[in-house]
Amino acid sequence: MTAELQKVEIPPQLTVRELAEDLNVSPIAVIKELMNNGIMASINQMIDFDTAAIVGEEMGFEVVPVQEEEPEPAAELEKAVSLRHQFIENEDPANLEPRPPVVTILGHVDHGKTTLLDTIRHTSVVSGEAGGITQHIGSYQVVVDDRKITFLDTPGHEAFTAMRARGAMVTDLVILIVAADDGVMPQTKEAIGHARAAGVPIIVAINKIDKPNANIEKVKQDLANEGLVPDDWGGDTVCVPISALNNIGIDDLLENILLAVEVAELKANPNRPAQGTVIEGKLDEKRGVVANLLVQNGTLKQGDLIVIGTQYGRVRAMFNDRGQKIKKAGPSMPVSTLGMPEVPQAGEIFEAVKNKKAAEALVEEHLQEAQTSRTQARAPMSLEDFLTRLEGEEVKELNLIVKADVHGSLEPIINSLQTLGDEQHKVHIVLQGTGNISESDITLAVASNAIVVGFNVSVDEAARRTAELEKVEVRLYRVIYKLIEDIDLALKGLYEPVYEDRVIGHAEVRATFKVGRRTIAGSYVTAGKFTRHANVRVVRDRELLYTGEVSTLKRFTEDVEEVAAGYECGISVEGFDDFQVGDILEAFVRERVN
Repeated sequence: MTAELQKVEIPPQLTVRELAEDLNVSPIAVIKELMNNGIMASINQMIDFDTAAIVGEEMGFEVVPVQEEEPEPAAELEKAVSLRHQFIENEDPANLEPRPPVVTILGHVDHGKTTLLDTIRHTSVVSGEAGGITQHIGSYQVVVDDRKITFLDTPGHEAFTAMRARGAMVTDLVILIVAADDGVMPQTKEAIGHARAAGVPIIVAINKIDKPNANIEKVKQDLANEGLVPDDWGGDTVCVPISALNNIGIDDLLENILLAVEVAELKANPNRPAQGTVIEGKLDEKRGVVANLLVQNGTLKQGDLIVIGTQYGRVRAMFNDRGQKIKKAGPSMPVSTLGMPEVPQAGEIFEAVKNKKAAEALVEEHLQEAQTSRTQARAPMSLEDFLTRLEGEEVKELNLIVKADVHGSLEPIINSLQTLGDEQHKVHIVLQGTGNISESDITLAVASNAIVVGFNVSVDEAARRTAELEKVEVRLYRVIYKLIEDIDLALKGLYEPVYEDRVIGHAEVRATFKVGRRTIAGSYVTAGKFTRHANVRVVRDRELLYTGEVSTLKRFTEDVEEVAAGYECGISVEGFDDFQVGDILEAFVRERVN
């Protein structure tokens, strides 16, 4: 009697390594079997189902295709696509269950963040998971009094806010770590601004209290100066003294975390397909594409088909933060997954779908969104459209990031700004600090929809490029009263920018010719340059004849973006056809000067 072959399900395409994992055999054995069938393949090479089936059958397995569920009706598919970013907002409250909080630790570079994370991890690992190989997956879980807490490990507040700027809402609480022997530093202030931009509560961990020069009261005073008034001073900011190095006060900190999130009643629906955020993506030489994910709603299972951005793949293997292979992961659980075709970007949303048809529909919508975002640039927040942009809101807040050259300048600016407006129109200082405007400031402005204002400072080159790309308004001032006046006018809806014309080039008309109904001025650029869509003045015998816009700019028969001095070109001007040889054309652009 012939023994029944073991049945193995595989997808339409997979790598040699993945086939070996599915068959539970060595990749070398699979490569040898492929060679026996005349196929030379490396361990990471993709093979189709037919090839995989032949190999599997030769090795004693019955290989069958993965059984996908029946396609959803069109209406159900459309509904599934439209809900992808909403997570629990549209969930039936009866289906929601408590979930662990997700916590991020931010602070100055030398104030002990890494030590605190290590201490918490090694003293409170999830029960039963000790002994596994530690994996850096961007986050991990601990257990306190039978309750789990997820810690999100970001490289710094810039990375934290970069994820926020891409729309990733992953953090429920921020732990701000401040060294007792150092106090609030510039990076601490930045971290406070980034935490506030995320709109999450803050608990302060005052670290290094065992150092001889520790001064807890000074730290509390520094915090109060930044608007974080300690609870024992009558404020609402919880401050916990700790020593991360010597494991002092850690239990107290963890208990305060649980107390802080009790009020929020954090919940999710574990009985639905998973949704969440990519924490990190990388390419591993041995395992291929690794996607580190944070499940935020639903339950992720091995074998699930997930969509991330414009790609989709099946979760072929899943590991927890201890490196142990797992079959499923519920809300607030961090996992490392294998199976995506390309490395995803941190901050991207992932969602599990029922079948390939639903995945393709979701990818198609993402592609359309990407196309739309390329053609419709981000609408920047600016002073002149402040009230218009917030039409209909009862309270209108103008978010500002304020940088000054020295603290002596910063203090009066902040004090003056905070007196502006009324109950309906207010200034909200997202971040204040000294020094030049950095790329981190611009990233924070994107996340918080803020305007960056600088006094006697400059803009770093990387910050300038990012501001241009992200359409962030950066305003520089040399006079304090002018800065205050502009913000005051914006709050009152009276701000009107001032523009000046800047000449960028001159050209002489040397010939004219007709193209259809239009007259083209064959010209020689004598100075500067001409660009498409620049403004142009037509001057004849030193008298201004016409001012309009360049409608076409050609070199021979080709349309070009610009023509530099010393070259000939054909120029037409919108609304003007009466060119004569000898006319002078002056190109200029309008630039805002306030």
